[in-house]
Amino acid sequence: MCPISDRDASREEGATTSDFEQLTMPHLADVARFARSLTRDEVRADDLVQDTFLQAMRGWHTFQPGSDPRRWLFTICHHMFLRTIRREARYVDAPEDDPELDSMATAKAHWRAMDAGVADIVDRMDLADALNRALGELPEHYRGVVVLIDVEGYSYEDAAVMLDVAMGTVRSRLFRARRLLQDKLFVYARDAHFTTAR
Repeated sequence: MCPISDRDASREEGATTSDFEQLTMPHLADVARFARSLTRDEVRADDLVQDTFLQAMRGWHTFQPGSDPRRWLFTICHHMFLRTIRREARYVDAPEDDPELDSMATAKAHWRAMDAGVADIVDRMDLADALNRALGELPEHYRGVVVLIDVEGYSYEDAAVMLDVAMGTVRSRLFRARRLLQDKLFVYARDAHFTTAR
């Protein structure tokens, strides 16, 4: 068996780089959109995308052939985002929520909105801008789960793996995040000065 020459080694490395680019680059726009939804800042999102692809390239040997490269990149992107947040000393773990209290609060908020006519207004409004703004105001740990499940269409199981949390945590964070979004949209509808809102 003859030793591998420098030329062969460089060819093998080139093939690896080529494989990496072929599998990951089609997902660049998706990763950029995900990064923007996490950071809510275009410059920080660009930095996060760059860090994500650099980390992915370094860890290319860990990629399992046949697995979903988009999901793999989203996982790396989220981990890089959390690392940045921790480094900036702004990351705070979500408090443990009481599901019963959350459910009751959600029902009460919805009932008050129905009683005031706000829920009907919300149904008739174009809420794209308000929803985008409300999503940006969510704490990071809630925003990530909403983006993965409600925007990107991943399952609870996939989100749990990508966020590196238990499935129960994904469910409770998603429930809480949706409630916070609902409250923010009701406030937006009230502040829109529609005549039917009291």
